[in-house]
Amino acid sequence: MKQSYDKWLLLILLLLILVGLTAVYSSTSVISPDLLEKYRKKGVALSQFGFIKKQLFTVLLGIAVLFAAYKVPLETLRRMAIPLLLLSLVCLGLVFTPLGITAGGARRWIRIWPSTFQPSELVKLSMVVFLAWYTSLPGFRGESLKSFALPIAVMGGFQVVFLKQPDFGAAMSLALLTVAMLYLAGIHWKYLLSLGALGIPVVIKLISEPYRWKRVVAFLDPWKDAQGSGFQLVQSFIALGSGGLTGVGLGEGKQKLFFLPEVHTDFIFSMIGEELGFVGAVLVALLFCSLFLKGIQIARRAEASPFSCNLAYGVSLMIAIQAIMNFAVVTGMVPTKGLPLPFISYGGSSMIVNMMAVGLLLNVSKGKKGVETLPGGVPKRQAHLSRDVRDTVSIPRPPRWQRGYGYSRYRK
Repeated sequence: MKQSYDKWLLLILLLLILVGLTAVYSSTSVISPDLLEKYRKKGVALSQFGFIKKQLFTVLLGIAVLFAAYKVPLETLRRMAIPLLLLSLVCLGLVFTPLGITAGGARRWIRIWPSTFQPSELVKLSMVVFLAWYTSLPGFRGESLKSFALPIAVMGGFQVVFLKQPDFGAAMSLALLTVAMLYLAGIHWKYLLSLGALGIPVVIKLISEPYRWKRVVAFLDPWKDAQGSGFQLVQSFIALGSGGLTGVGLGEGKQKLFFLPEVHTDFIFSMIGEELGFVGAVLVALLFCSLFLKGIQIARRAEASPFSCNLAYGVSLMIAIQAIMNFAVVTGMVPTKGLPLPFISYGGSSMIVNMMAVGLLLNVSKGKKGVETLPGGVPKRQAHLSRDVRDTVSIPRPPRWQRGYGYSRYRK
């Protein structure tokens, strides 16, 4: 039966956006000339209050994109999986044309007047749609190397471009997202372990680059070079430590006063921890946890449509992985990488793409509720528990998220 969209999901999104706008305003209330010059080189002219104005405009644009994603028929989106993937590849290639912008030694943006766009954000969402379509095909088999090879080849192609930019953070998040979705779809664990083993030499080669190795050393002991490679992480620790339990007060943080670099983007969670304390930081983390759990709930309710179900899982994982990686960076659990905090960090590309993703999640939530049945009225998701049904009906191995207790006992 049809149901309305999930209002709790929309409420969680609105709370995250409200927190983000407040944090962006606080973090950019005092800005340095160097920061303004950095954005000027990217073709974006901003004043002191230009950041919050631009973020407000981005939110309004994101709402329009969310509404469009909410309205698009999911069957149409399923047919657009390949074209969307090709579009994201073209956008990624434009980075290396005259439209591309170099900043901080990386070429990750394209100029779209009057602003810029980071194609890597679109790549992640298009990969989610592609994997949702691919893993819902009738011929997809988790035990088949052929079923495993194509999505890994597609991911590998994007990884090459990411590393050319370079954008190690985007490469890592895309790899985690792809592996997680394939695992949930039922890909055999031996293929995933083989992929991990093959990836170890690549990672070693990448971190052997001098500037990346400095980040690794700074991550292991940031205080050893507190004024150099470990400066950003040390300042993040100071911000989080200064906040204590309840924070120094909204707008009263000191680390945003030219101490903590990228405080309005990648390290905005550190400022939240300073101004709102441990309590505020935990509440923000709980909002992301609630969004993820709500997405999983929506996915499980959409089992009547494999594509919709896989799409909901993928979108939930995409947002959760980005949030977890951002939390890990600012708390020193992983080396520093340029990853924004969804819905909260300043930036148009991340905001628009993530709001489009939530629009798709809302779209799935209003779809048909129930499960597919096999001849005789047996629920397809439970058919693997019945030996009689498996003996009379050809049923593919169910994905991991559909395997209940007793699967291994009855499988052939």
